[in-house]
Amino acid sequence: MRAASNTQPTDESAALADGSFARSAMRLVQLFEALAKSEEGVSLAELSTTIAAPKSSLLGILRSMVALGYMEHGHGLYRLGPKSFRLAADILAIRRFPNLVRPILQDLAARSGETVFLVVLDHLAQRVTYADVIDSANPVRYTVPTGTTRPLYASAGGLMLLAFQEPAWIDAYLGSTPLEPLTPRTTTDPDRLRERLAAIRRDGFAISLGETVPGAAGLAAPIFNADGSVTVGILIGTPSDRFEEELPELKRLLREATTRVAGIAQALVEDKGAARD
Repeated sequence: MRAASNTQPTDESAALADGSFARSAMRLVQLFEALAKSEEGVSLAELSTTIAAPKSSLLGILRSMVALGYMEHGHGLYRLGPKSFRLAADILAIRRFPNLVRPILQDLAARSGETVFLVVLDHLAQRVTYADVIDSANPVRYTVPTGTTRPLYASAGGLMLLAFQEPAWIDAYLGSTPLEPLTPRTTTDPDRLRERLAAIRRDGFAISLGETVPGAAGLAAPIFNADGSVTVGILIGTPSDRFEEELPELKRLLREATTRVAGIAQALVEDKGAARD
């Protein structure tokens, strides 16, 4: 009985805390929506009326957002701050990027005769995601659905993305990730894997031969961000039996494609910079 009586207040406190957090989160979204509709700014009293929330409750949220740069306060009015516009530009760039890149992927698929993927690093899950797929017209081809994820240590796209991360990030990844074999060809020795990553950084290409899926091969190359980091790249996937013969031409075509995509990425950065100015 004593244990039950001790548990009940804890459960009630957790429920109250969850409710308070949800209410604050909802009010934060409502504040952004209200400020996004006004160029001149909105007073605390007007925000309180619009959102139907006490001024005292909104004031803490507003002060935090002003301190972070997402909102501004002057002459008694609140407005969206520079970080809000930067966030909006980032969101638009992310949404535009795959659509802008798709014609290049389609051209690469047509010229190579193989399936082409836009691969993206998922930092949180520490995996590679196939964000877009252009299937080969060849009846014998390698393909997977858009949205498929793979381990970084096994796939060509994953190895490429892993190779171009900061050394500390790579160390943390290798120290926390079980290197389990997906096929008999998967590299599971950390020292051997580090050697491969060094070679990828040197050569600019990652190659996988039956390491994730038996009979499938991949060639991946990075797309460098303006700051030199890598979070996205292009992968060509083929059946293993024709990969070696095609490899020199695939490397040439892939290098051309990543150069073209890098130009688009740079243009988006410049557009974002202009929007901030």
